[in-house]
Order: sequence, then C-alpha cells, then structure tokens
Amino acid sequence: MELEWSWLLLGLPIAFVLGWLASRLDWRQMRMLQRSSPRTYFQGLTYLLNEQQDKAIDVFVEAVQSDPDTVELHFALGNLFRRRGEYDRAVRVHEHLLARADLSGADRARAQFDLAQDFLKAGLLDRAEAALQKLDGTALESQARLALLYIYERVHDWPQACQLLDKMTPLDGQPLPPALQGRLVHYLCEQARTAMQRKDYAEAQRLLDVALATPQAGVRPRIEQVDLLLLQGCERDGIEAILHLADAEPETLALLAGKLVNLSLDADQRTRAHAMLQQHYAQQASLDVLLALVALEQQQGNPRASDWYIAHLHQHPSLVAAARWLEDQPAHADLQPMLEKAAQPLLRYRCVQCGFETRHYFWQCPGCQSWESFPPRRIEEL
Repeated sequence: MELEWSWLLLGLPIAFVLGWLASRLDWRQMRMLQRSSPRTYFQGLTYLLNEQQDKAIDVFVEAVQSDPDTVELHFALGNLFRRRGEYDRAVRVHEHLLARADLSGADRARAQFDLAQDFLKAGLLDRAEAALQKLDGTALESQARLALLYIYERVHDWPQACQLLDKMTPLDGQPLPPALQGRLVHYLCEQARTAMQRKDYAEAQRLLDVALATPQAGVRPRIEQVDLLLLQGCERDGIEAILHLADAEPETLALLAGKLVNLSLDADQRTRAHAMLQQHYAQQASLDVLLALVALEQQQGNPRASDWYIAHLHQHPSLVAAARWLEDQPAHADLQPMLEKAAQPLLRYRCVQCGFETRHYFWQCPGCQSWESFPPRRIEEL
C-alpha cells in the first residue's frame, strides 16, 4: 500500500509537467498558424494590388496546400483563376470545396454560384444552367435567377425566360420591378417575331396583346404590331398604324420613316406623312427623317427635293447629307462613291453600354446583351 501511494505522489508532478508542456506546444503551434495565415493573406494581397497575379496565385496555392481547411483562400484562388481565363483550374477549386462535408450552407451556396460563374465564363451554358438551378431556396437564389435569365437570353430561349420571370414574381401580389417588366415585354415580342417568321399570325397577335397589357409595354409592341399588319397584307392599316404611332410617340418616327416611304401611299396618306416628317424634322433634325423626307418628295416628282440636303448642311455639317446630295450632281459623279464609302460608318447605330456598332437597329445589343441600349439616332448625329 505504501508503494502505491509513493508512485501516485511521484506521478502527479510528472503528469502536471507533461500536461503543461503539451499545452505550451499546442499554444505555440496555434500562434504560429495565426501569424503565418495573415502573412500569407497580406503577401497575396500585396501581389494583387501590384497586379502581379502570377505571384499571388503561387502564394495562395502554397497556402492552400499547407492548410487545406482555409476556405477563404480557396475562394480567392478560384476567383483568380477565373479572372485569368484558367477556367478548368477554377472549376477544380470550387468542385473541391463542394466535395467537403464540413462546408457550411452559406459557403456551399457561394461555391456553387462561383462554379456556375466558371462554367458561364467558359461558355459551357448548359453546365452553368444546371449549377445555377441547384441554388433554389438558398440566399443566392435571386442572383442565380438573374444569371439564368442571362443564359436564356444568350440562347434565345424566350419561353424559359418568361417562365423564370413568373417564378420571380413576388408572393405578396406585388408586380415585378419595372426593369424585369421591360424584359418580359421584350421576351414576348421576340416570341411574337418568331411566330411571324413561321406565319403563325394568330399566336403573334396573342403574344403582342399580352405585351401591350404589361405596365412597362413601351413602344416596341406597337412597332411589332405594324410589322404584323404588313405581313398579313393589311398595308393600309399598317400605314395608319405608323402615322398614329409617330403622332403619339414622335421618337419612334426615326425607326419608321424609311418603312413608311417604301409603302404604297395614297394622296391623303402621302400628304399626312409629308407633314409629319417635316414637323418632326423641324423639331429634331434626324438623318432618318431627312432621308425619308427627300425620298417622299422624289416620289412626288419634286425636282428640287435634294435641296433639303443643302438646307441640312447649313445647319448641321454632315458627310451623309453631302454624299446623298452629290448623287444628283453629274458634275461630281467621280467624288460621290468615295464620299458615300466614307459616310457608311456614320450611318451605324452605337450601343451606349459597350460601344458596339451595327448597320441595323437592335432592341438587344449583340455585344453586351443590354436591352434598348441603341439610341434611335445614327452615329453622325451623336
């Protein structure tokens, strides 16, 4: 019994010393990790601020390899890979995060959204769509749905885009935000145009009626309505629709002026069209209206119709007007082709969002996918 008590009295100090040493080692290791981790962050951030992305990636990769549990470093590394266009490496980083069982719900949703962005930037739209659909019910659901809208617009899947907007309608009965209502109008008009191409005029009319009933309808459904009437052979109704629309919405006349002149106008319609073009040109000297005004007077047999170009040049120096005036001047026939070629780039439309230029007017920019980003005025007027 005395032997056991002696061993016990001897073992207590030894156990205390060993415990103290173990705690000191754990504390020292934890302090070393706390010091090394911020140092890695700061070193990587320094490289990023100095636009040395290669060195920043090397630092972050080394940190992730030494401490695989560092979630934020994984996110930083994945975003760096995506910015550099190394989408396969970004995908591997985010898929590695999603494979971890200890990842929190918020971080899992964030990794899923970043993975979808990797696929989207890489042009893998079907995989991006599948990744975004998994975010339903998470905190990133609204952002994921906006990204899905972008995908459906890219692939021109207008019915899917409309269905997604239905899901985005607030549950309390409130309408969609005005920006999303405007998108819905364009989706319906795009479907109506597709129906016109396959000559399903009844379906096109139904879609345009829905678009016109939307609070943010704008002018596009009424312009599409004009095209529908003309395709159905209702030219007189189409002409009347153009005249009424231009009277109610003067800014649309620049888009409709050329179409109006190319239609078969009777004497009364020609008089009304000429008065409307002249009045609009006096309020705003639009190139499209000027060209339509001259063409209309030439149809009426006015030999001095091109004098409009001279009057325009006195007020607004214009290479386009000068080139068109030279068309009726035989003495300068050798100059006209060169001037016309120089004026062609000035007849384009330019997107105010990305600067994309095109000869034809688009409701959605082919470059940046923005809606109604082309002013209905030519580059020379801007």
